[in-house]
Formats: sequence, C-alpha cells, structure tokens
Amino acid sequence: MKSKILIVDFGSQYTQVIARRVREANVYCEIIPYSASAEAVRGMAPSGIILSGGPASVYQQGAPSLDPKILDMGVPILGICYGMQHVARALGGEVRKADRQEFGRTELEHTDDSLLFDGVPPASRVWMSHGDSVEELPAGFRVVAWSANTPVAAIEHRERRIWGVQFHPEVAHTEHGKRILENFLMKACSCSRDWTAGSVIEESVAHIAKQVGDERAVCALSGGVDSSVAALLVQKAIGARLTCVFVDHGLLRKEEAQVVEDVFKRHFHMNLIVVDAQERFLGRLSGVVDPEAKRKIIGEEFIRVFEDEAAKLGNVHFLVQGTLYSDVVESASATGRPGAAIKSHHNVGGLPEDIKFELVEPLRDLFKDEVRQIGRELGLPAQIVERQPFPGPGLAVRIIGDVNRERLGILREADAIVRDEIESSGANRGLWQYFAILPAMRSVGVMGDFRTYAYPAVVRAVISEDAMTADWARLPYEVLDRISTRIVNEVPGVNRVVYDITTKPPATIEWE
Repeated sequence: MKSKILIVDFGSQYTQVIARRVREANVYCEIIPYSASAEAVRGMAPSGIILSGGPASVYQQGAPSLDPKILDMGVPILGICYGMQHVARALGGEVRKADRQEFGRTELEHTDDSLLFDGVPPASRVWMSHGDSVEELPAGFRVVAWSANTPVAAIEHRERRIWGVQFHPEVAHTEHGKRILENFLMKACSCSRDWTAGSVIEESVAHIAKQVGDERAVCALSGGVDSSVAALLVQKAIGARLTCVFVDHGLLRKEEAQVVEDVFKRHFHMNLIVVDAQERFLGRLSGVVDPEAKRKIIGEEFIRVFEDEAAKLGNVHFLVQGTLYSDVVESASATGRPGAAIKSHHNVGGLPEDIKFELVEPLRDLFKDEVRQIGRELGLPAQIVERQPFPGPGLAVRIIGDVNRERLGILREADAIVRDEIESSGANRGLWQYFAILPAMRSVGVMGDFRTYAYPAVVRAVISEDAMTADWARLPYEVLDRISTRIVNEVPGVNRVVYDITTKPPATIEWE
C-alpha cells in the first residue's frame, strides 16, 4: 500500500511548503482542513499526520481545533508551531503568550536520543515565528530541544508516537529541516519513497481516462510547461479524442506562437488548432486599467473562444487546463483553509460562472518542480520543460494601465531583450522568472541633445522554488548594463530602465 501523509492545515503560509518537502522525499501527501473528522481521516488511511502552523493563538475563543479523536488514532503525528501548541493544550498542557517572542533565525540545541533529531548536529540554526509558547507539558511528554528564548522548542511522547516542534523545519532557513522531516517520515511513519514521476503519470492517466470516458476534450494549450504537460497526460489517456486549442490573443511574447505550433503539431503530432483572436481580446481590453478586471475579461474570453471552437468540433464536454496548486492557493484555496485571495488566476478565479465545460485539471495538486519532472518523463523538449512561468493573461498584466497595440509592441521587444541578454550570459541558471514590465507612465529623458518624454521599462528577475515566496536575483551589473543599453537604443518609446529589487512578500512576482 502506498505511503500517504496527511497535512492538517491550520492556515499557515507555509502549509504548501510542508507539502513540497514531503513530496521531495518521494512520499505522497494531501492537505486537508483542520475541520476534517476523525472518521474521514481514518478512511484516508494515513501513514502519518503533520499539523501545520497557523496565525491564531490556541487559547483564543474560536481558535482552529482538531477533532480530538485524531490524537488517539495511534497514527504518528508531528505538530509544527501552532500544531505543536494545539497538541500540548488538547492533551492537558498549558500554552501562554511568551515573555519573549521569537521571530527569525535561532540557535537550537537538542537531546541526543530523540528520533526527530537523529543525525542532526547538537546545535544548529532553525527558523522561529511565534508569540506563544508551551509552558507546561502534557502527561508523558518530554522536552527534546530548546533555544535561548524558548525552553520548549521540541517535544515528544514516544509511546503515543507524537512529536512537536516550535520552529519551522519546512523552510530553507532551518539548516537541517529536511533531515528532521525525513526522520519523521521514514523512522516514525515507516514511509516508502514511492511517490515518483512515473507513479504520478500512471495514476493521472488512469484518473483522466475514468473522468472523460468515451467523450472528447479540448485543451487550453498556452505552450507553457503546465498546459503542455496537462495536454500530454490527457493525450496519453484519450488519444485522438483530445484537440488542443492555442489562442493567439495578441498578448504573447515575441515569436511564441511559432514555437508552440512547431513543438506540438510537428513533434507530438497533436490535433492542434491555432486561433487568431487578437482583435477580439484587444477590443475587450480597450480602456481597462484595473488588473482584476483584465484577468476576468481574459479568462472569460478564453472560455468563449474554446466554446466556439468546441462547437465546431461537435459534442465536446471537457476542457483541459494546466492549473497548479499555487494557482489554487493564491486564488483562495479550495481546501477550506482560512486565507485571503491575493489575485485571481485566469484558469481559477477568472472563469465565468456559466462555463459549459467540465474541467479536467490533472496538475491541480502538483507543484511546478513536480510538473517539470513529469514533463521530462513524458519527453517534452527542454525549451518547454525549462520555460519560465508565463501568466495566462500574458503581457496584459505586465502593462500597468491600458493595453493597446503600441504598448504591447514596446513591451514585447523590451522583454525579448531581457530574456536574450540573461540567457546568453548564462545568468538564467537558477532563476525562476525574468521579464520586462511596462508602466503606462512617462518620464523626461534626453537623446541626441533632444528632450524625450517616454516610457520606463522595468526589469524583474527572481529566485524561487515554488512561487509562494521569491527573492530578487542579484544579476551581474554588466548584464543589467547591456539590457539597459539595448532597450533604450533598440526599443522606440523607452528612455529609462529600472530594476525591481523587491522580495515576495511584500510584493508579488508579477506586478498585476
């Protein structure tokens, strides 16, 4: 039987990071809401349970609470931050507001006989983020780690197979967090490393075949890695009953349409329809400034185009999309977690309510790195697999303001220069995204002794693992210099180039 870890979500910003770390250990996991009943959890037959952190205090009225029967199931449990505090309080311990709050990197020490810290140096740095602390332990528990400000930094009850850590082992700032999590997975839960790209493909194809049956489907193919992998999985499941629709909405990067057509029509021999819908999209976007309005318009128009093309094909009930886990999370997760929507995605929050298709979303529970690995396994060329993420609304959400042909032309050329210089220099290795943005504003400049009044081009390059958080890339000055020089010399309408050095959070990766 395949190993399965359940991650109970108490609303932490790191819940999806926990899931990534478990998957990286080749162990399957699912995120479930804290409101799940013990009966439902038992029915999922988990190998172990991880309780996430969360923004609340366990002693507050109405604080998220776990079904107490889950703690008595005999399944190994690891509580992280709020999760540990919840376990301590639920089993008779005391949690109070800490005398000294602890945020950021902290030196941790631990006992030498705890399963969790097997192979971890006696002292190491961990990432703390808490204002409450466990003051009194429940019966049978003992302290197995501590820091200068947190006497109870990790606890365990070996007989009940329950562990808790006050810090966050899932984040990169915790030096040996991966080892700590793997100790729980492998030593406490006896998990097998059976979550692989091959197993995902096999299960996805079987699920798609069952969902679609003998019907036909259309795929919203953008040429990005997400929709491309989704298309290949569905083609593997239903063959020629899949038709891919590539919509050229006029918001694409330079030469993008030609690349997509070449790869999928010639290399994979897919049923591919290329639709020129530039006038249709630009007409609807005319005068629209609000980014959410842009996304909604583009999402709806995409669906209308697919409906029109599906009508030409006959009786088509299914629409395939490359929706990822991060898309769902940022549009307010469907897991029931207490979180705020940051922005809608055209393939999640941007869909019209009267959609006529049933959605097929084989990647909905996967992270980007998992999708790339599946793409390699399916034989996708590197130019698609390694392609940086590109938003479904395209350049429309990289123009800050009204979208028109002139601004699209300027941004398209500036973006091509950014990508060319970063890639030709080798500076793209390790980058998550790199692109140009065009704010619809002008500033004064001088060229050839003449005054100019033109647009600025913004360069954005970030490092990230999953798009949930990101840091700005420290590009070499000589690369930035060449980008700036080429843009102001080669792109009419731009007289200034600036570099965005903001992390996510507080910013998002995209500007809209």
